[in-house]
Amino acid sequence: MKALTTDHSPTVVARVLGVSRSSHYRTPNSGGRAAEDAWLTQEIERIFKQHKRRYGSPRIHIQLKQEGVRCGENRVARLMRKAGIRAKTPRRKRPRTTDSRHGGPVAPNLLKGMTIDKANQVWAMDITYIAQGKTWAYLAAVLDLYLHKVVGWELSETLHAEVACKALQRAQKHQGYPSGVIIHSDRGCQYASESFIALSEYFDCVRSMSAKGNCYDNATMESFFGVLKREELNDFDFDSVKSIRAQLFEYIETYYNRIRIHSALGMSPEDFEVRQNVEAPSAEFFQALVAPQVGKKSAGERTPQPRPVVATLGYPLAGCSPAEPASVSPNNTSI
Repeated sequence: MKALTTDHSPTVVARVLGVSRSSHYRTPNSGGRAAEDAWLTQEIERIFKQHKRRYGSPRIHIQLKQEGVRCGENRVARLMRKAGIRAKTPRRKRPRTTDSRHGGPVAPNLLKGMTIDKANQVWAMDITYIAQGKTWAYLAAVLDLYLHKVVGWELSETLHAEVACKALQRAQKHQGYPSGVIIHSDRGCQYASESFIALSEYFDCVRSMSAKGNCYDNATMESFFGVLKREELNDFDFDSVKSIRAQLFEYIETYYNRIRIHSALGMSPEDFEVRQNVEAPSAEFFQALVAPQVGKKSAGERTPQPRPVVATLGYPLAGCSPAEPASVSPNNTSI
């Protein structure tokens, strides 16, 4: 408007543009909207620091809504860009942890065409590397695809099948020894080993494997590992398995499962689990490395409440993960 008033009076320009004459005299970045932006930027910075630079605009927007602040996600993203606020970004990459060049039995892919609508229906499993000095440690994790919750994990200095077996044991114990769980993994030799197959049969689990060389089939686990490294592990230089284990416990057990908002749920996995009132089957076990499985105490079937389901129809989905859609400001690989 000021540029036009060099040739015409402010009154004429205001009438043509359909705005008030006072707009000509208003100082840029002043008024109620600017004051709201300044206050909202402070709230964004507070949440950003509270979550240790892990949150991008989608999750900050969700938390603001939970706190009763009315604003759009695009506005949050704009203010973050203006203030130079940017979530952590991933590093690149990586020793290989999957060796499918083995003669072990390969399971069919049971996930395609499946709609996951209850807890303990499908667990995804995978292994990733973590640097410790000049060597590597290996993390095996188990993720419930309905709850989006890490239900079991184990850390090891070797890639032997034992690390995958212990992760599955922990998941079974934590969830109350449910039977009939589909455990989906890649074709790594650990998941085709005699010890892992025997343990799966012991727990009455059904094995499922990704297609060879298909990054989409187990992308949920890849996405989780990417989030774990970007938001937590990349900030540290570890020198021992003990230090890695402590950091993993702090992030997975106290933050990821309990506090961090999952964008597909709009809340943390544990908050969602409580809201769904999921009851794990009861179990008793002896003091042994692998506790014997016992029968469930039936309490009647419960109908799950509506929620965003994980549909595996139509590979690939948005990005490379069936866990979440791509998002604004860099939560685009997170789950």
